[in-house]
Amino acid sequence: MPLTPSDVDRFERARPRLEAIAYRLLGSAHEAQDVVQETFLRWHAADVDRIEVPEAWLTKVLTNLCLNQLTSARARRETYVGRWLPEPLLAGDPMLGPADTAEQRESVSYAVLTLMERLSPDERAVYVLREAFGYPHREIAEILDITEAASQQILHRARKHVELGKARSEIDQAAARRIVEEFLAAATSGRTDELVRLLTKDAIAIGDGGGKVPARTKGFEGAVAVAKFVWGLFKPAESKRAIVGGLPEIHAWAANGEPAVVAVVAGRVVAVMCLEVTAEGITACRMQANPDKLERATEQWAAASHGEPLLVM
Repeated sequence: MPLTPSDVDRFERARPRLEAIAYRLLGSAHEAQDVVQETFLRWHAADVDRIEVPEAWLTKVLTNLCLNQLTSARARRETYVGRWLPEPLLAGDPMLGPADTAEQRESVSYAVLTLMERLSPDERAVYVLREAFGYPHREIAEILDITEAASQQILHRARKHVELGKARSEIDQAAARRIVEEFLAAATSGRTDELVRLLTKDAIAIGDGGGKVPARTKGFEGAVAVAKFVWGLFKPAESKRAIVGGLPEIHAWAANGEPAVVAVVAGRVVAVMCLEVTAEGITACRMQANPDKLERATEQWAAASHGEPLLVM
């Protein structure tokens, strides 16, 4: 039976929530849109008049599609060129989803999305549904076909894995911009000691080029090593301009709720570096430079009011 306009409208009202769940589960906006579209096709094929709670039905279908995707993604990432990092979303992107609570903001941070790669698919699903969307364990159990007790145990394990690697403290957008401005000033000063001062002793720097943009497979560890890497990264060079296709304009921005450096060439986002910041300093610099993972960021950048760049390289 074909869907009525009311049935389509009901799905479209659910779409933003479904996309936000899928993005947190998959770490990819492109894949999130694909599974939401597949969920719509399942909705189209279903006898919707017999579905008692459409929102619960849609969430269950979407989550199980994501679990299947995560299982196959693990195999694909074993052959991925270099380090795999999530696709960043710039501030204001609706796919970031709810941000009313600290748990919701944290669950979509670039740092936590990276840490969630350590979780099993079930752990990731329970963590996202509970922490980001406040689903009770009873509903999570129904979605995943497990018991409530199992859901609680899985959440405990997931939280433990995430907490072990997390070193994040919340800061407001004004503070985030100041941090990025200080970071860029130090990176372009020619003095690595200024960068070392901003970094924690155990700071790390990792990048994802996807085999399309040069990026070291092994990250940099320690404040001095990270400072030298960052200094070299922001040192103007014709070879770098050739790789990105022009003069990069550098902006202070936010991505996934974290301070970020955004590099733009002729309106195209060519890199996003998310900075994980604690009270002790910058503890991680994670840079996404794979052009396949920056298409949505470019779309969002075109729609944003971003002003003049802080630096042109």
